[in-house]
Amino acid sequence: MFTKNDELRIAERGSNLAAVNQQIEYFRTGFPYLPVVAAASAGNGILKPGFEEMEKYIREFEEAAESGLSLLKFVPASGAASRMFKALFSALESLVSGKTEEEVLASNKEAREFYENISAFAFHDELMGSIEKQGLPVNFRNLLEFLLTPKGLGYGSLPKGLLLFHRYDDCRRTPFEEHLVEGARYARDNRDVVRLHFTVSPEHESGFTGLLDRVKERYEQFFGVQFEVGFSHQKPSTDTIAVDPGNEPFREKDGSLLFRPGGHGALLDNLNDLDNDLIFIKNIDNVVPDSLKETTFRYKKGLAGILLHYQKHIFRFQKELNEKHHTALDSAILAEAANFLEHELFVKPAENQYYTEKEDLYIYLKEKYNRPLRVCGMVKNEGEPGGGPFWAKNSDGTVSLQIAESVQIDPQNPVQQKIASTATHFNPVDLICGVKNYKGEKFNLLNFRDPQTGFISLKSKDGRDLKAQELPGLWNGAMSDWNTLFVEVPAETFNPVKTVNDLLRPQHQQ
Repeated sequence: MFTKNDELRIAERGSNLAAVNQQIEYFRTGFPYLPVVAAASAGNGILKPGFEEMEKYIREFEEAAESGLSLLKFVPASGAASRMFKALFSALESLVSGKTEEEVLASNKEAREFYENISAFAFHDELMGSIEKQGLPVNFRNLLEFLLTPKGLGYGSLPKGLLLFHRYDDCRRTPFEEHLVEGARYARDNRDVVRLHFTVSPEHESGFTGLLDRVKERYEQFFGVQFEVGFSHQKPSTDTIAVDPGNEPFREKDGSLLFRPGGHGALLDNLNDLDNDLIFIKNIDNVVPDSLKETTFRYKKGLAGILLHYQKHIFRFQKELNEKHHTALDSAILAEAANFLEHELFVKPAENQYYTEKEDLYIYLKEKYNRPLRVCGMVKNEGEPGGGPFWAKNSDGTVSLQIAESVQIDPQNPVQQKIASTATHFNPVDLICGVKNYKGEKFNLLNFRDPQTGFISLKSKDGRDLKAQELPGLWNGAMSDWNTLFVEVPAETFNPVKTVNDLLRPQHQQ
């Protein structure tokens, strides 16, 4: 199937032939659906701590941070903003094709809402200035062209992190800056150092570093902190091969193989390169102005405290299981560890598996405890898109908590679809991760993903159909074999910006 030149190119990308062949095999066989057992809900897999309990967890986190805990805020930020402006691109195309402004505004509701509220956007002044600088009239077409194209702000080709989202009395902020502000409030260590890591596209890294250079000193002085900000790109080795409709490798006109980015699951490699005790994960566009940040700060600290609280128990069991042979372990310790695993970490043994032999129970517990831990905020489902929290059956027959996307649940199975329809919460990508064991050694996160949870989609290139493959999603299959806790968080902690008009919501207006 592959020539010597193909194999050389695969090696140059940092991948290997076995991995590429496995990807092609997945195209041929497809990925199995995730068998969900029940939707997780408050009291049934989702924790819902009261005010006093949350205060206790917040104090637990703050005390640990003061004692030298290494903290990091990890922000996936490579997503392009072009999808934010889909309706505006459509409007501009209609204007260029000869339609009148009145016709376009009458037929394009989103573009009309944008135009009627143009002064409410944080980028309004810069946009007007770029038009006036050219001595042009401020009409609808010029607004769109100078917003979206390199004629002006060029927002249509920038990442979300570099767009002006929020307006304040003395400044306007991008999401990148809002994450700096957030980091200063809940990710500062006992030396007042705030570490953040952004995954960005190579072509936009200079834009992020340039912005950081311009604003870093001002925010450091205001918050009394020192920022340590790192950037990384999705690795070429995580790209996946594309195939034609017959599942043969898709070849470019010059005969070379086509590889495509492997989706956000590729960021597991970036996360795996980091070495911190506790890592906060949050998407770049989920930010709010200062007036609404306090709830986010409180729950971020609370979720971190929950992770540390449970991690203490996990570390105790890890130490017992890793440092003693099963013959030297008290049966009471094994029973306690089994009870904690099932009733506190929500990992249920395979059906009809009773572990009557002490050695079998020891092996089972040792495997389940020697894993990373994540605490995931869950928001009550109010119609927003996103994966949901479920009880699901794993490949070894155990049942545990998993975040599942709708495409992972069999659409032809009425029982599975009925379970999916009962979901009460969804995943807003609000995660706290503990990636080290009781000795402070970092787990190799690549060992805890489920390769059977990828996605296949239909695309095209140069007018030719192709099939693309995404790696297991970062918070789905890429973390499938982590120990997982779900915690209900308020809806006001989730305010993503999917379209430009989302910035008109009250949550984004200071």
